[in-house]
Amino acid sequence: MQSCRVVSTFVGGDRLLCNYSSHHPPLFHLFRFHPGRKNASMQLSRTLSGITNLLFNRRNRDQVSTSGRKRLRPGKLSPRRPVPSHIQLPPYVNTRAPPGIASGPEVHDEIGIECMRASGRLAAQVLIYAGTLVKPGVKTDEIDEAVHQMIIDNGGYPSPLGYGGFPKSVCTSVNECICHGIPDSRPLEDGDIINIDVTVYLNGYHGDTSATFFCGEVTDEAKKLVQVTKECLDKAIAICGPGVEYKKIGKTIHDHADKYRYGVVRQFVGHGVGRVFHADPVIQHFRNNDGGQMILNQTFTIEPMLTIGSCKPLMWDDDWTVVTEDGSLSAQFEHTILITQDGAEILTKC
Repeated sequence: MQSCRVVSTFVGGDRLLCNYSSHHPPLFHLFRFHPGRKNASMQLSRTLSGITNLLFNRRNRDQVSTSGRKRLRPGKLSPRRPVPSHIQLPPYVNTRAPPGIASGPEVHDEIGIECMRASGRLAAQVLIYAGTLVKPGVKTDEIDEAVHQMIIDNGGYPSPLGYGGFPKSVCTSVNECICHGIPDSRPLEDGDIINIDVTVYLNGYHGDTSATFFCGEVTDEAKKLVQVTKECLDKAIAICGPGVEYKKIGKTIHDHADKYRYGVVRQFVGHGVGRVFHADPVIQHFRNNDGGQMILNQTFTIEPMLTIGSCKPLMWDDDWTVVTEDGSLSAQFEHTILITQDGAEILTKC
């Protein structure tokens, strides 16, 4: 058994010392601290696109990846973008409360469903627009600026901004970045792939979605990874409906990824979403034995992350950016769905 350090993202770099071995559960089953309680619980701490407690490991970012492509390096961050005073803010903004997963599923009445449709529709429109900006030479910070402006122009708030101290309005995860990439001064290059993760808070409800886009001419290997990741999401949504066990989502995704020998990232998961950013249930994207069944009028996300090589995550010094251990490509797609009598309605779709 070896000693390792883990960090829970979105808790301001709250680092823990632990023992870990291959016989132990996945790392996100570790501790979530509850203020006022003497003991940590075995509940889960949420991140922007999933729950995680990561092996806290630093690597030389100048190394070349397994494909010969130079690994990502952080760029410069621009100042935090302002939000007009008339925009409704989520409760977590400007507080020091550590984010976590809210107990209980997000189940809605007719008014709530319409609000979820509105926030989901706006998130989808913003994501489509952001994707049109993906071109060689465009800085990820420019994408963040455009996303920020479009959301507030439509009366919404960019949910990531200020969530657990996240400094930007969108996540831009390039190449080997699994998730939580911070938009900065790095210009996109021909052949890059980039996941753009958009969440909007509109009229008191969050809509959460992401997609992976091609920048210029990308390799066939990258195209296949992105295609299969999208197929995993589509197949998972297709099996959803009232009474369906959540664990069937993970089996569906894992089975399809295995056909192409892609890795499935385990430390980041889907989640309930609605009046709060992250709620029950935890949606795992790999084979698991978790209990629980889908409920009519419930909303949650499914957001598989696949890798060509290692699916072990490493974190940068910024305590946000998560990359693959070996520098291999990673792709992700995400939708917010509503459980209906007939199955599932994709809310983050125009």
